[in-house]
Amino acid sequence: MRRTTWGIATAGLAAALMAGTASAQETSAQELEKMRAQLAQLQRQVETLRGRVNEQERRPLYAPIKAKAPKDPIVVMTSGNRPGICSPDKFNCIYITGRLHLDFGGYDWRPSAALPAGDQNAHNGVNARRMRIGLTGTFMRDWNWTLVGEFGGSEDITGNAQINNAFITYKGFGKTWIEAGYMDVPYTLDEQLGSNNILFMERATPQVLAVDIAAGDNRSAFGFRTFGKSHWFGSYLTGPAIGQDHDERVSVGLTARGVFVPVRNDDFTWLVEGDYLRLITPAVSDQLRMRDRPEVRIDPGLRILDTGVLANVESADVLSGGTAFAYRNLYFQGEYFNYNLQRTVGGDLSFNGGYVQAAYTLTGEARRYSESNGAFGGINPKRPFLMGSDGWGAWELALRYSHADLNDTDVAAPVRGGVQRNVTAGINWYPNQNIRFMFNWIHGEVEKFDAVGTNLSADYDVFAGRMQLAF
Repeated sequence: MRRTTWGIATAGLAAALMAGTASAQETSAQELEKMRAQLAQLQRQVETLRGRVNEQERRPLYAPIKAKAPKDPIVVMTSGNRPGICSPDKFNCIYITGRLHLDFGGYDWRPSAALPAGDQNAHNGVNARRMRIGLTGTFMRDWNWTLVGEFGGSEDITGNAQINNAFITYKGFGKTWIEAGYMDVPYTLDEQLGSNNILFMERATPQVLAVDIAAGDNRSAFGFRTFGKSHWFGSYLTGPAIGQDHDERVSVGLTARGVFVPVRNDDFTWLVEGDYLRLITPAVSDQLRMRDRPEVRIDPGLRILDTGVLANVESADVLSGGTAFAYRNLYFQGEYFNYNLQRTVGGDLSFNGGYVQAAYTLTGEARRYSESNGAFGGINPKRPFLMGSDGWGAWELALRYSHADLNDTDVAAPVRGGVQRNVTAGINWYPNQNIRFMFNWIHGEVEKFDAVGTNLSADYDVFAGRMQLAF
């Protein structure tokens, strides 16, 4: 019995030990399998990290930065329909500019019998008064430039192609500009309107006589202008014009112009101005000549109003003043000039001249004031002419009286250049802002007598027109 009991106990203990051993073996196997899985995962992570390190080692220390592809230039069109190309930021631009003033007409010329043979007849015909093409643009926002060639017949009789404008303007100071080169010097009120915007085919003779002394088109100059809402002031040191012989002494001059605008609003703008021109050094052996045509250039060689070549001229001054106003579609403008020539022999000379002119736009458009020019601009049709539409462009009527006196007989060596009086009536049609057709009727006379009383006068009527393209 006792043996049986111990046998049963021994068997039970053995079974318990075997069960515990089996359970321990099963737990160890699971843990081992789990550790193997973790080890495999770590090996995969190490391989991934090793691949990344190898890739970084193959790359350069500083990877090059890829430059952004430059943006293409943009095609632009100004408000005046001037085509051009600009950089995307519009800091750098280049535009095409041009104008054509094609004149035609005829004279009813009534000269005195004593006039020289060359002045007995006025030649009818056609004249490409201005025919310009060129480029204008901007570099780095603040530097403006203009290069324009002249291929028309504006330069007296020859009509040879030449430079019209070649200058640079720095605009980095805002409303103060610095300019240098060959330019149309901003002197006198009518000059600042620009040839595309003047009321008549030609500017008034008194104004032309002034600018020809030391300013005007194609003139080398250096100076500045500053302007604002109610003021404009500019001064320029001028040199020779294009075509002047540099083997000889060249002219040197100085201009100053000031403008005050006491009233400026949408309906009414009024300005007053004063100008001064000084010929410091005359060109070519102290000589100067003052002359002009009868305010038309169909026959550019016809110039009875003429002082002839004046010798012993040491210097010259021109004092002038003017005013202009625009009341809605009514425009008025006038200037007066006093010319004084200082001579070393023969006594100083004094001449004078002036003009008044007015325009009325039948279709209601107004001439607007330009701050940068210190003058009024042109006409921009509200309803351009287009076949099939109800627009007929803009129509403008204009009238002018001018007077120029180049006689001075109260000196030891008197000058009898003559007195010119003109009345001009005009009508202008603007189909759009780039095209204009003009018609002028000039009724005038030049009264001129030489030292012995010979009559060298002429009366005339001129009928002339212009086809104008400008952009």
